[in-house]
Amino acid sequence: MSKKTDSNVYTVLFAIGMVLVVGSLLAGISSMLKGTIESNKRIEKQQNILYAMGVNENDESSAVFVSKDIVEKEFPKYIKKQLVIEGTNVSEDQKAYLIDVKKQQALAKEGKVRKLPLFVGEKEGKTFYIAPIRGKGLWDAIWGYVAMDKNMVVQGVFFDHKGETPGLGANIKQRFFMDDFTGEDLKNNGQFKGITVSKSNADPKNEDKNDNEVDAIAGATITGDGVAAMIKSELKLYVPYFKTLK
Repeated sequence: MSKKTDSNVYTVLFAIGMVLVVGSLLAGISSMLKGTIESNKRIEKQQNILYAMGVNENDESSAVFVSKDIVEKEFPKYIKKQLVIEGTNVSEDQKAYLIDVKKQQALAKEGKVRKLPLFVGEKEGKTFYIAPIRGKGLWDAIWGYVAMDKNMVVQGVFFDHKGETPGLGANIKQRFFMDDFTGEDLKNNGQFKGITVSKSNADPKNEDKNDNEVDAIAGATITGDGVAAMIKSELKLYVPYFKTLK
């Protein structure tokens, strides 16, 4: 006679029990770490926003954020207002940086009014307007923050990605690419145009800041196109607000 432990019923019950035990353990760990995870997300967003407006610890070639240890104290020193734009309505919200851009994009696809966060920063007597953007790269999501002046001339950017190819598309977060955007005008003849990431750019040293182009990353055409597309589609939404600053 076979042992009870050899039966199919026992095997199924044992598997169910293990699933319940492991599931409970994972749920408990997730609950315990929730506060830490949310804190890390908040700190990362603050670092990204400050980086775009030039508050960072960069060396000659590397992109380095403000330290996690001090960023929460530094953030309110530089970010003077956090705005939420909903259609023609503009309001202040000190937690605007926590708005999920991905969710807001989904709402817009459903025909609902989307919330657009905008951060107003001040540094060395200059005012910066920093907008979060999100798009699609070659393999997965790409996102970033673009700092502009009141004329929509770029003052700095930060880009990141979820799964672009190392050494190729992943280089959108390297300084040699991001720094090229500084000084580029998002308009052309007074009309919003965006910035193209161009393989045929005739300005490899990026001296012409009125051509609405920056040099592409070799071997990363689709990722570069994604960056250009998200800049155009996302920042165009802010044009009505910038017109009120004139």
